[in-house]
Amino acid sequence: MRGGRAWLADIGFATRAKLADWGHAARLFLRLFALSGPTLKRFGLVRDQIFFLGNHSLAIITVSGLFVGFVLGLQGYYTLQRYGSAEALGLLVALSLVRELGPVVTALLFAGRAGTALTAEIGLMKAGEQLSAMEMMAVDPVRRILAPRLWGGIVAMPLLAAVFSAVGILGGWLVGVVMIGVDPGSFWSQMQAGVDALRDVGNGVIKSMVFGVTVTFVALYQGYEAQPTPEGVARATTRTVVQASLAVLGLDFLLTAAMFSI
Repeated sequence: MRGGRAWLADIGFATRAKLADWGHAARLFLRLFALSGPTLKRFGLVRDQIFFLGNHSLAIITVSGLFVGFVLGLQGYYTLQRYGSAEALGLLVALSLVRELGPVVTALLFAGRAGTALTAEIGLMKAGEQLSAMEMMAVDPVRRILAPRLWGGIVAMPLLAAVFSAVGILGGWLVGVVMIGVDPGSFWSQMQAGVDALRDVGNGVIKSMVFGVTVTFVALYQGYEAQPTPEGVARATTRTVVQASLAVLGLDFLLTAAMFSI
């Protein structure tokens, strides 16, 4: 009986601790958005974070988008050729990137590059007692440090996703038209006729904005709640990648089901 009671007690303590963590995260999330007005008034802080998060992630986003476009061009051509529809390669590449791969792959890369940088930065500031020093000087670290970074990620993510999709389409064109020999007129005309600006591009932008909020908030929360030790910051950085990636994949399914009625 004692062993059974101890087991139930452990489950209860773990559940209560997890619910407390979720509640704390929800309160921080609401507080960050409540500070949106004052944060956006000081747009210089947000601009610096857009540069830090977006420009520093641009290289990996561009290279990854190019190679994803290469693969889509090859795989799409060999698949469509079986049905005599190789001319629709441009449409296949564009829809795959704009609807799905652009926002999702960009978010995963963003979590691995910018998300870990945010967590490490906030965690090291906490370990160095810089956040505590700001509180001692009556400066709110959530308002001064976290809120501008959240909005920087929200703005940077759709821009990076657009770059990823554009470079990916260019990669598909290079493989399909230049290397394989698909008719360039059919490649671009079917893409232009088949991609809807509101339904396809607009939904991709919405996805990327939601992923930007998710990934950036997870990174900030993990850094803000990290143990103020080198080991604690390292564990928080690992949790950022794992939790942000799983959240992106789960939200992608829910958003796709809601947007396209699957």
